Amino acid sequence: MIVGVPTETFPGERRVALTPHVLATLTKRSAIEVLLQSGAGDAAGFPDAAYVESGARITSSRDEIFATAEIVVQVRGFGTNPEHGRADLQRLRDGLVVIGLQDPLASLDAARLQAEGGATVFGLELIPRITRAQSMDVLSSQASIAGYKAVILAAEALPKIFPMMMTAAGTISPARVFIIGAAVAGLQAIATARRLGSVVHAYDIRAAAREAVESLGAKFVELPIEAGEAESKGGYAKAQDEDFYRRQREMMHGVIAESDIVITTAAVPGRPAPTLVTAEMVEAMAPGSVIVDVAAERGGNCALTRPGETIEHKGVRIMGPIDLPSTVPFHASQMFAKNVATFLAQIVKDGQLHLDLDDEVVRETLVARGGAVVHPRVREALESAASA
Repeated sequence: MIVGVPTETFPGERRVALTPHVLATLTKRSAIEVLLQSGAGDAAGFPDAAYVESGARITSSRDEIFATAEIVVQVRGFGTNPEHGRADLQRLRDGLVVIGLQDPLASLDAARLQAEGGATVFGLELIPRITRAQSMDVLSSQASIAGYKAVILAAEALPKIFPMMMTAAGTISPARVFIIGAAVAGLQAIATARRLGSVVHAYDIRAAAREAVESLGAKFVELPIEAGEAESKGGYAKAQDEDFYRRQREMMHGVIAESDIVITTAAVPGRPAPTLVTAEMVEAMAPGSVIVDVAAERGGNCALTRPGETIEHKGVRIMGPIDLPSTVPFHASQMFAKNVATFLAQIVKDGQLHLDLDDEVVRETLVARGGAVVHPRVREALESAASA
């Protein structure tokens, strides 16, 4: 079984889907041989020589990757790389398996076009959040990197230091950090901000998040409003109605006004990020304060966020970073590759593709097969869009 790893073509993407560290495991466990496009790991700190030492073959031809490999693994598939990934559509063929981040619930046309190309497509963001699948959960592994890096960006931008200091020149008060969303990215942001010595408050619509927040030394912010069902069957946040978000914004106004840093991480799979921080809330913050909007790639949780840009509004710096895990490419790739290698072990047995659709992990991540979109939610969304 040949698994191909092409270079990533999304602008600024520095991660690679497989690293040399996992190749020995793939070869031994699943009888997999890796064919790598030359330079695919360079930006992450993994040169071609390291792959060769681990048993991979190198080619300079992207066409050869897609023509020779039975499985192609990418960080960003066509759905998450619509402009530059389009060129790979002509390389798809019947029987080829494509694995990567596809964003199929939001990129419906991409899912359809890949299906029409005959490929069997897996979207790794659809990995169910069950105990058995934790080692394959790329969203969680990459979110942990994003939460860490968001705090580092905020610390650099804030004109204050994070920890309390007692010096001969007087006592310095610790920075106050408010983190909205206490899933993986938010929890890692809490842990990082606490390690740097700040006072941390956090909020999440899921009541179950309180224990995790407090276990990291942060204070859970109580908002006297009730959410509907806040968590999906797969463990992801569910969207609420606009009335809930309006009341939530009203309740958070005072907390945000008292914060030096606000880090927002709230996202709902397949939907634009909910607006949680209004312009009025930004204007209530002290000059020099910082907002880091981790949800910028989904449009952002702050009304003033410009994805991919850093702006200043009445003295408050608002950062809308895109692809934060790619800014820490070595470890982000290492974690992503481990997730992918574990997933490959689910579908490749003794060098042969084995798709067990009774397996929840395989079934829930399968987007397209046999020339058609087969994932129920994606197919339903396509049908709704066609009839609209």
